[in-house]
Amino acid sequence: MSARTLRRAMNWWPPYLFAGVRVLHLADDWSSARVRLRLHRFNTNYVGTHFGGSLFAMGDPFWMLLTMNRLGREYVVWDKAGEIEFVSPGRGDVFADFKLTEDRLEEIREATEDGGKALPWFENDVVAADGTVVARVHKQLYVRRKRLDGQQHRAERTTTD
Repeated sequence: MSARTLRRAMNWWPPYLFAGVRVLHLADDWSSARVRLRLHRFNTNYVGTHFGGSLFAMGDPFWMLLTMNRLGREYVVWDKAGEIEFVSPGRGDVFADFKLTEDRLEEIREATEDGGKALPWFENDVVAADGTVVARVHKQLYVRRKRLDGQQHRAERTTTD
């Protein structure tokens, strides 16, 4: 699937559509993405600011999507862990940018060249329109080269579920 097609599909995906998340940009080469979360009654918390789950969800799939598409089909890429740090209340539109550099990909390739797994962490900020940091999101991926015959190890499938 092309990046353009996936971006359009994600904007109609019910969890994003009803939460107010919009994928503004997904690079054709899978090197970057930009996402916006609008504040509305479906994604506010008790005190009228952005619901934390929506802040986390707006960036949840992007490190995995960018990495798996840049590395190609010879790699297994899964989300492994995630955490969020709330920095300041979000009271309007907020944005998250994701940029996957070639240097980062090379680190992953080197870590997995002997068949081992890599567990890289990625971080990005969720920022308000004025640049104020609203939250910091940390995501960890599980990455491993596939076996030469294209089949995953049984243990590999069970440890990532």
